[in-house]
Amino acid sequence: MRMKLRKQVTVCGGAIFCVAVFSLYLMLDRVQHDPARRQNGGNFPRSQISVLQNRIEQLEQLLEENHQIISHIKDSVMELTDTGAVSPSGHLPFRSANGSWVLPFDGRPTFLAVKPQDCQPALGSHGQADVQMLDVYSILKFDNPDGGVWKQGFDITYEPDEWDSEQLQVFVVPHSHNDPGWIKTFDKYFTDQTQHILNNMVVKLAEDPRRKFIWSEISFFSKWWETADVHKQEAMRKLILGGQLEIVTGGWVMTDEANVHYFAMIDQLIEGHQWMERNLGITPRSGWAVDPFGHSATMSYLLKRANLTSMLIQRVHYSIKKHFASTRSLEFMWRQAWDTGSNTDIFCHMMPFYSYDVPHTCGPDPKVCCQFDFKRLPGGRINCPWKVPPKTVVDANIAERANLLLDQYRKKSKLYRSKVLLVPLGDDFRYDKALEWDQQFMNYQKLFDYMNSHPEMHVQAQFGTLTEYFNAVYKARGVAQGSRPADYPVISGDFFAYADREDHYWTGYFTSRPFYKSLDRVIESHLRGAEILYSLAVANARHVGMDGRYPVSDYALLVDARQSVGLFQHHDAITGTAKENVVTDYGTRLLRSLIGLKRVIINAAHFLVMKNKEFYRFYQTEYCPQTSFISSSSDLSPSSPIPLLIFLLSTRYLVLFNPIEHERLCVVTVLVNTVRVRVLTEDGQTLPVQLSAQWSSASQMSAEATFMVRLPPLGLAVFHLYDSPDSPMTLRSDTLLRQSGRGVTSRAADPLPVRSQPSDPQTFYISSQSLTLGFSGDTGLLEVCRKDDPQEVKVQMQFIVYGTRPSKDKSGAYLFLPDGKAKPYNQKEPPVVRVVEGPLFSEVVAHYQHFQQTIRIHNVPGVDGLSIDFTTMVDIRDQTNKELAMRLDTDIQSGDVFYTDLNGFQMQPRRHFLKLPLQANFYPMPSQAYIQDSHHRLTLHTAQSLGVTSLESGQLEVIMDRRLMQDDNRGLGQGLKDNKKTTNRFRLLLERRSMGNKMMDSATTSFPSILSHMTNYFLNHKVLALPVLPKRRGIPPLQTFAPLKSNLPCDFHLLNLRSIQSQDPHSPSPYTALILHRLALDCDLDAPNLGFNCTTTQGQLSVSGLFKNLDLQLLQPMSLTLMHASTPLANESTISLDPMEISAFKLKLR
Repeated sequence: MRMKLRKQVTVCGGAIFCVAVFSLYLMLDRVQHDPARRQNGGNFPRSQISVLQNRIEQLEQLLEENHQIISHIKDSVMELTDTGAVSPSGHLPFRSANGSWVLPFDGRPTFLAVKPQDCQPALGSHGQADVQMLDVYSILKFDNPDGGVWKQGFDITYEPDEWDSEQLQVFVVPHSHNDPGWIKTFDKYFTDQTQHILNNMVVKLAEDPRRKFIWSEISFFSKWWETADVHKQEAMRKLILGGQLEIVTGGWVMTDEANVHYFAMIDQLIEGHQWMERNLGITPRSGWAVDPFGHSATMSYLLKRANLTSMLIQRVHYSIKKHFASTRSLEFMWRQAWDTGSNTDIFCHMMPFYSYDVPHTCGPDPKVCCQFDFKRLPGGRINCPWKVPPKTVVDANIAERANLLLDQYRKKSKLYRSKVLLVPLGDDFRYDKALEWDQQFMNYQKLFDYMNSHPEMHVQAQFGTLTEYFNAVYKARGVAQGSRPADYPVISGDFFAYADREDHYWTGYFTSRPFYKSLDRVIESHLRGAEILYSLAVANARHVGMDGRYPVSDYALLVDARQSVGLFQHHDAITGTAKENVVTDYGTRLLRSLIGLKRVIINAAHFLVMKNKEFYRFYQTEYCPQTSFISSSSDLSPSSPIPLLIFLLSTRYLVLFNPIEHERLCVVTVLVNTVRVRVLTEDGQTLPVQLSAQWSSASQMSAEATFMVRLPPLGLAVFHLYDSPDSPMTLRSDTLLRQSGRGVTSRAADPLPVRSQPSDPQTFYISSQSLTLGFSGDTGLLEVCRKDDPQEVKVQMQFIVYGTRPSKDKSGAYLFLPDGKAKPYNQKEPPVVRVVEGPLFSEVVAHYQHFQQTIRIHNVPGVDGLSIDFTTMVDIRDQTNKELAMRLDTDIQSGDVFYTDLNGFQMQPRRHFLKLPLQANFYPMPSQAYIQDSHHRLTLHTAQSLGVTSLESGQLEVIMDRRLMQDDNRGLGQGLKDNKKTTNRFRLLLERRSMGNKMMDSATTSFPSILSHMTNYFLNHKVLALPVLPKRRGIPPLQTFAPLKSNLPCDFHLLNLRSIQSQDPHSPSPYTALILHRLALDCDLDAPNLGFNCTTTQGQLSVSGLFKNLDLQLLQPMSLTLMHASTPLANESTISLDPMEISAFKLKLR
């Protein structure tokens, strides 16, 4: 008995992200129709276009056939007893006196029991660090005087006898920076350059044991490894084990640090480290991040948790580099702001100069350093812009050359506290020709030999790896590896925003290509969900002795998705700073992975909800890989569900997956083909349903059915939909169109009528039991918010537009260079505003020319009903050099302070500085930003990374999309012209400070409340709906799958439950990685009912008591990336996590 399943992504909380099969035209709309593109020569091979065209035609054809998605949760169903149209509590929905709906509800009492010890004291014992980055910002002038040869620095002098007692130790570290996609695609770079670099490396390093090299990107290294023969692999392994080649960081990519979410940062690090462990048997010691555009404290924490001892960073604001250089603080211990001890300290080296290329790494004078980049010898392709070329080192000039270079080394070394010096030697895609290996290594070796044989020079110079350099520093200072040398400073904070010269702030890339930033998060949520369900399915199959019958081949799909998501975390991918065809390539990979992940989720769900596992069959052949699960229509309301109709010709079953580790009470919306719909729970209880219209064209309408569900943590719940005459539990939305006076007509009659009225300037309201929102009669946008009390809080929403400068330097993919303050967004016609009200949700949709704003509130108890769900569909494809922003204006007295998150992991206080240009006050917002005063906190939660700021007290402002017609001179050679119709999703949460506590957060740390954390999970991990297609022969019984035996403490987040690789990369071992994050909580905000039982345990958790029907056979603490194991614990042990701690454990479940 096989069956097809229509797959559909729905939202918990109503809002849906219409990824729009990559807008379906993703790959083509700009390529085909952009005339400017053709004049550029287009560098987009015709063959690639035809392949993409075929793929798109296939997708469109499949979507045409009524979005029929082929798949295989087979044969499923429940035995249902229909108890008639009675709600769980025996009451029908009714409207209360104030007009808000009161719903029947299962009435289960829930409680919140957060122990005071589990709250972060607002003032804590912080202030342990010597230097807070926020203080550095306060004291610096951010002026830019001419520093001489080191333009952005100062003149460096030294006394010739400074090294007499302790000679200078110089480590020259050859490297090649390989971007996994930027100007060319990942594969094209590999074919054209990277494979040659690695092939030459094997030969050239072996020629002289004194030669060294470092390599960072495992995505490229693993691709080379797979194509190399066994002799090359052996030779490479020998170079690594012999210490000539060091793998630094060892992530899948050198990740961006601004827009990425910590789930993906960790995942790409695990992917790289697991590959190294399997193929090379080595562990990385040092981090190397020379190209990300600003640096996050989250990265230093993750490297520390992965057992790295040291790290290096490069792209930091030039004024901060100068300040750190002048105080000799370029090497420091980087500590997390929330750390009350020194557990999170990691030794960090900051490079002092403008770039990581050779002219900016040997010392302060690029004109001199360029003469020691021997690839630039006369006759080559590249030369020195300072007009003095390198010279081959020969006996006649060696004394002069060596002394000239040593002078630079000495000057650079004066910026550091030890007599050990790091000199990187490399640049983008260097060392791809054998000639360059000879030019660099032979000339430098001559210089080293000369220096080392002249004791009066007091220098010992050699090639080295990064870790050799760090170890020499530790040895010189007499401390253990990774320990803090005496008198080295401790620093807390981060290094955003980055400026490389003048007022050129790299704050545009916080928003560039928001379509892909959104897509990335949707796929991350699917990846996490698929990992968890797959691990649970495999463990449950083992438990019932069905190991052989479960499709472990799905593991290859997980690996593919891990690597596609990992690749996209690269600092030219998620940043939106690659060429258009490269962006398309990333998108195609992500889409392929999403399709694979759907399949993994469906196979696992199919197995886990079967009541009798003996009925389970798996047919490999039934899967059709070309299908897509995403809406093809991006014109639908963005908060509406995916238009895959559930045809209620007969009883239909719907399986809902809750990817959150806590019980979830929320609304779910599905599309149905009839207004006569009833929804029953597994045990036959009828649920209240709200029906509303879903327009696919002016005349075609289907119905949206919205109902409230309670879903088990990480569980799969089974529901029953069927076509039945009107039930008192099925209520229709009241829809009103507000338009300007002319031509007011109603589009639809029965069965879901729409009323129309001319708009007027009066404020109008929608309300639920928890919230009342007021909207401007003119704009249809939010104006005020009231929560449970009579006091209204102004939350005025407006849209504004930034232009770019008239001068030669204009905004581009990286830079934000606005032409002054933003101007209000104006359009001639007043907007059409649609107001929908009903028992489960009410919403206001304002239609403007370049965006459509949907603001929705849910009338349900708990998390889902306490915040405002809003979605902005943006389309600025007809604009030139414009950036659309949304501003929230409130009466919160926030002053110049606001808070943004770093990577969804921690909050970082920010200050708006008038001494800085407008664009310098923007920061990345991967998951949330808030403003607060002694009465309220207003948090904007986001489902995609965007740039955010607060330019006035009480304001939050977010850049929604940017369309820029020119390059900004950072090497890309293109503007941003491939905009898509993009849906940005948010939740707005207004919280009251407890009256008893007027204490504000400390200057250095701040934490979200438990409600805020949960709101973020609801937004970022939507409920996935898996409709089941019935078969003629009936269906064996299905039952809800609830994997947890006991509730997780509500300050624990299950970051991942990841099947660990075996020696065969395409099949899993019997082990699973459990990665947990303990949240830090601010308890000084009013704690409402969350809709589930929330308790904390002071960080204690019994893993053996966690999973139902599974035996725990191993519990072993591991380093974050699973490379370092601690002694296994007794299986019954309780594990313990501190607030903010992320820990990994190796489990064996069966």
